Amino acid sequence: MRAIHNMIWAVALLAAGAVQAGRSCEPQHLGAQTLGRGMQLAASTVRALDDSGARVVLLARAGQDLSAYGLRYSHLGWAYRTAEGPWRVAHKLNDCGSDRGYLYRQGLGEFFLDDLWRHEAVWAVPTPEVQQRLLALLQDGRRTTLLQHAPYSMVSYAWGQRYQQSNQWALETLAMAMEPDTVRTRVQAQAWLRFKGYAPTVLRIGPLTRLGARVSAANVAFDDHPNEKRFADRIETVTVDSALAWLQAARLAAAPERLVP
Repeated sequence: MRAIHNMIWAVALLAAGAVQAGRSCEPQHLGAQTLGRGMQLAASTVRALDDSGARVVLLARAGQDLSAYGLRYSHLGWAYRTAEGPWRVAHKLNDCGSDRGYLYRQGLGEFFLDDLWRHEAVWAVPTPEVQQRLLALLQDGRRTTLLQHAPYSMVSYAWGQRYQQSNQWALETLAMAMEPDTVRTRVQAQAWLRFKGYAPTVLRIGPLTRLGARVSAANVAFDDHPNEKRFADRIETVTVDSALAWLQAARLAAAPERLVP
């Protein structure tokens, strides 16, 4: 199994960790304890989601330690219950630490079966209307990919179109699901998110850290951020924590629920 990509340089880890969702091409040999804990987390999450009665949830994991940025989670996707019963997760991953990202549909076992920083799940149950609209989109393979943009940066500018990271795809796709007649492009999706009050996380990342991250990793870029913000060390990007807070504040979903098996 390809694993979540871990940056070698500490500066790259600091810059990229806030929205980490990459996959390494190196083979990974997980220990029995890690495998067991990952499967236990997946099984416990399935039971909790079944009990919730939801058909669609925003589901997230904690792949890296982001406490230095005041963040708890690193990567999210839209989990939905299939007509056959099992849960699947639609999410975007950055393969092999490259500058490209692609969409995947996985079971919860694979979603959590990585060397996670913290074995913990968090999810938010959308309102019935949001679930209905998202489910219709997620069951349609063509619509799910309409706003997928392959050029990838882990810290892509929340209101830019040059790159797209994983959490950004999820929120932009939500916008398209909610307004299918008027949201057909990333620009329109971002306009909807602004209108609904979404505020990205502001990471304070200095020039030396930005330079080290950019040089050492193909999946980190800062050139899409406006100069006045970038040179003020303000990197505005989409994070799990900001998405969860916004969904609740906008009354699009209930308060997040956390599971530590």
